[in-house]
Amino acid sequence: MSTIPFKQVDVFTHVRFKGNPVAVVLRAEGLTSEQMQQIANWTNLSETTFVLSPADPKADYRVRIFTPGAELPFAGHPTIGTAHALLEAGLIHAKEGALVQECGAGLINLKVTREENAEQWISFDLPQPQIAQLNDAQVDELEAILGRPLRRQFTPALIDVGARWIVAQLEDAQAVLSSQPDLQRMKAQDIEAKATGVVIFGEYDNKAPASIEVRAFAPAHGVNEDPVCGSGNGSVGAFVRYTGQTERFGSNILSSQGAVVGRAGLIRLGISEQRIQVGGRAVTCIDGQISI
Repeated sequence: MSTIPFKQVDVFTHVRFKGNPVAVVLRAEGLTSEQMQQIANWTNLSETTFVLSPADPKADYRVRIFTPGAELPFAGHPTIGTAHALLEAGLIHAKEGALVQECGAGLINLKVTREENAEQWISFDLPQPQIAQLNDAQVDELEAILGRPLRRQFTPALIDVGARWIVAQLEDAQAVLSSQPDLQRMKAQDIEAKATGVVIFGEYDNKAPASIEVRAFAPAHGVNEDPVCGSGNGSVGAFVRYTGQTERFGSNILSSQGAVVGRAGLIRLGISEQRIQVGGRAVTCIDGQISI
């Protein structure tokens, strides 16, 4: 029996148990794909990551990302959680605040910053989104699944950033919080569309601490509701830009997610013509060894 360094990191929060956990196996060289999948199934978190030596000399490290049932080319909160774990363990060091992650979606640029209160924020550049609008029949089905009216002037779209999210805008943040989707019907829709899941968002009024409320559902991948989802929020940023709403929302959006499932995630979205950045904090909850 051998042991490998292991951390469980809560992402998009600075308060333990209020974000989205990711398991990080820090030295995964020698593990087979089958072992990685078995471990990810055992942790039973939405994602487990495995850190490897980079194949590309531009990268600081390589990561493979697994759900309990499949491997993903990219995911948001595992990207931030893995970087946090590696920095904390002293296995990598940011160069002038920059890191490069290698994963199935290619090279991902990350930025590490310290706030005045010494809190560390890590952000990543979202992979270039590929966007396809849903047709009328698909929009009708989605509205029926969600049980809430959609803002149809902004046509829902399938946004591919490695993860493939169907993004829809609801009337406001309260509509997002009160939505009770038919998850079995959503699962069938997502399988047919080859989608990771569905992300919904709605706007808060200007007195709220966050700009928008977001929820993400991925029942086809065994995750009925993702507590705080980086790629899903990034896809919301891509949707805002695609539908011409950047002026309304601004180029810097603070997103809230997780209240319905007892979490309190906060995500920063930076939107420009060149890139979409997704940022958040992270805190380690478990630090030890995993036996193989």
